[in-house]
Amino acid sequence: MQWNLEQLQVFLSVAEGHSFSAVGRRMSRAQSAVSNAIAMLETDLGVSLFERSSGRQPRLTAAGAALLEEAREVLRQCQRLEGRALGLVRGEEVSLRLAQDEAMPYQPVLDSLEALAGAFPLLEVQLTSGAQGEVARKVIERRADLGLLFHHEAMPEALERQRLGSIEMVTVCGAGHPLADSRHADRRTLARHRQLLMALADSRYPGGEQISPAVWRTDSFYAMAELLMRNLGWAWLPRHVLQYPTYQGQLVELSSDWTPPPLLVELVCRRDQALGPAALWLAERFTEYLQGIG
Repeated sequence: MQWNLEQLQVFLSVAEGHSFSAVGRRMSRAQSAVSNAIAMLETDLGVSLFERSSGRQPRLTAAGAALLEEAREVLRQCQRLEGRALGLVRGEEVSLRLAQDEAMPYQPVLDSLEALAGAFPLLEVQLTSGAQGEVARKVIERRADLGLLFHHEAMPEALERQRLGSIEMVTVCGAGHPLADSRHADRRTLARHRQLLMALADSRYPGGEQISPAVWRTDSFYAMAELLMRNLGWAWLPRHVLQYPTYQGQLVELSSDWTPPPLLVELVCRRDQALGPAALWLAERFTEYLQGIG
């Protein structure tokens, strides 16, 4: 087929209710040129697009109506192509890969990504979640451009780190656990019951201290919350996990004489990898949305 984009644009303009002469004036072309463009498009497509009768504006045929939205989509795709090319000329990324700790607060992250979609509508985003240590590993291995994680002392030296905020840790048990009745437990009382901890035993996250001789371990705060709901022990959880709708009424916050320090939220990237405009813009949004969570 030999049809071109200009013919499609003429087709759309005429279909939107304009006469051949009105379209010609708007496009600074003779009426005959508009008529010829439509006729050539019809020849190339093998169908009649408009019903033509003397003294009346052209009306779409059934075939013309069927092809109208297809023509619109072709022109939209051309606009996307031009927009993507312009972004590349400005140095914008084709895609952005974000890895986040699976226990990161959802709302601030989603708000940041929604804002990113508005600012960079053509950017492809790849979002992955991982348990403790996996996020930093993905960034180090260049499987992610940015990482959202909780600070720990064994952070790889090759990562550039930016602190975004902090998250309160709370002492929690299930609603049917023996500790739930008193709503308070000192360190000695906690030590008499099974403790749920983050894996592995050398975890350097806040809340990694073992104070009970009986311990179960998991690599996910949400898996830990599921175990707590079954009254299998007590644990230290980030407050936003305790507040997750699924756990309302199922988990109990305990007051205690000792609670771990807050989790520090950090944004990381490789120090030897320059970030593009979209990544830098998203980093600013994370700073804006996450600094208020502590």
